[in-house]
Amino acid sequence: MAASNVAPEARIVEAATLDRAVETATAASDLLLILLDLKMPGSVGFSGVALLHAERPSVPILVISSADAQIAAAEARRYGAVGFIGKDQDLSVIEDAIAAALAGETPAVTPLMPDEVDEMAGKVASLTPTQLRVLLGVLDGQLNKQIAWDLGVAESTIKSHMTTVLAKLGVQNRTQAALAARALGLGNH
Repeated sequence: MAASNVAPEARIVEAATLDRAVETATAASDLLLILLDLKMPGSVGFSGVALLHAERPSVPILVISSADAQIAAAEARRYGAVGFIGKDQDLSVIEDAIAAALAGETPAVTPLMPDEVDEMAGKVASLTPTQLRVLLGVLDGQLNKQIAWDLGVAESTIKSHMTTVLAKLGVQNRTQAALAARALGLGNH
């Protein structure tokens, strides 16, 4: 694996699903870098990047994906990734990108993000991890009761989070919140 060539002393932890990746990232106190595939099971659009960034905002996320770099790189960065690398890149390019991310630099292969960051993407990025999970539940078509069950909290807590999510996004209802999030690549198209 490329990461072990760049940092041989590093402990590498793998996760097969987004839920497992979030659990692992949350539990690891010594986490230095997250390498993420956009098409990981449990992830829709850029939800994995957004959720992992919300959970561990100080840990750099490097997206390695087969998605079109011209489109996906800027979006991945909008949701908190430090860089994007196509899976078709040479191993040395991937190693250089990992080394740059570990050094706190932006990987050179990542196209620069436009100067004007989409306002709604910024609003979504301001959501807390729990608020983001509530929004993702709405995107999945879940009712407040179902979201509460999944998160292990009371339905009234979900209603409170939903009120805050609507206010932060500047929308009036769940449908508008879902449409705004889908337009940003968080939901199914």
